[in-house]
Amino acid sequence: MKKYIIAAVLAVAALGAQAATTVEGSKFTDNWSVTLKGGGVMSTGIASHRSYRPLLESRGIIGLELRKQLTPVFGLGAEGEWTFNTSSWTGIVSPNVFDHQYVGVFGTVNLMNAIGGYKGEPRLFEIEAVAGTGWLHAYYPKSIMDDGNSWATKVGLNFNFNLGEKKAWTLALKPAMLFNMNGSPEANVLGYSAEYNVNHGYFELEAGVTYHFGNSNGTHHFVIVRPYDQAEIDALNAQINDLRAQIDANTANSAALVNKLNDLKAQLDACNRRPAAVENVVNELNNIYYVFFNFSSATVQANQQPNIAMVADQLKANSNAKVTVKGYASKDGSLSFNEKLAQRRADAVKKELVKRYGIDANRVNAEGQGIGSLFQENSWNRCAVCTIAE
Repeated sequence: MKKYIIAAVLAVAALGAQAATTVEGSKFTDNWSVTLKGGGVMSTGIASHRSYRPLLESRGIIGLELRKQLTPVFGLGAEGEWTFNTSSWTGIVSPNVFDHQYVGVFGTVNLMNAIGGYKGEPRLFEIEAVAGTGWLHAYYPKSIMDDGNSWATKVGLNFNFNLGEKKAWTLALKPAMLFNMNGSPEANVLGYSAEYNVNHGYFELEAGVTYHFGNSNGTHHFVIVRPYDQAEIDALNAQINDLRAQIDANTANSAALVNKLNDLKAQLDACNRRPAAVENVVNELNNIYYVFFNFSSATVQANQQPNIAMVADQLKANSNAKVTVKGYASKDGSLSFNEKLAQRRADAVKKELVKRYGIDANRVNAEGQGIGSLFQENSWNRCAVCTIAE
């Protein structure tokens, strides 16, 4: 009864600790590890104790484990172990290098995480409880008897030391007790009544090295998720909806502006096709051309190049002419930002005249005028006005 009470307490503690910890969802391929282990094993049977030589009758053992960690507390795995043929527990000497093997499955409970909770990465030192079951096989000389098979169970502890900054490696001390549930691994005992009997057991003491494969989350272990409360989620959703509304408004505004700019381009193209008396152009005071810009932008669009080209043609036609480029911004935004934006728009037109059309920079004066009110339509005030004069 006492052992059942202890098991129940541990189970409740594990569930409580896990309830307070949320880890990232992982794929089936995550949280796998492989362990290579080895050490010694000796019989705990009466015959061994009567001989007063249990240590002398011990022999080496090697093994391999493959494990999947389901949560920071619970894990499942499979293992295989083989004992070296250096002594005899039954009086019959095996002809093989290995005289016994055990193949089974096991489950683990990380007691540190079950009681203290998972902190986001493995602790430097941890203790695991291990319990499993499997098949015990003994190799006997064929001339004497058939190989033996029996059912076995295994309980033990893992004292783990998790190493490295990424905790990808674990060194462990692994004491365990293996019980031959059918009494002895002889050919005719499989299926006999099972019992836990220390006289039919084997004590193992092994050391193991484990490698934890990399996970899809970029680590070698579980990662704790930072939980969001509902208020934070609602605030983020509100911000997203507001940004979507702004995008929709800007899209509609940009479409209207493009239509207006295309109309202006058509008008300018029509004007450009009309013959003009070049010698009189510079002498008139209405030699004014407009270059329009997108919202919050100082980049000259392709459909505005014809306007700048006409300015360049007039300057080339009259070597005495100069142009003053005044940049403007709409009333959207702060005064400080719009003053800088207006200057950038004037500088952008000057750069096109100098770099693209080869006009001497001394013939182009660029001035930022801040927020403009040239047009009743606010968006039209995002422009640069080019005035040609001698």
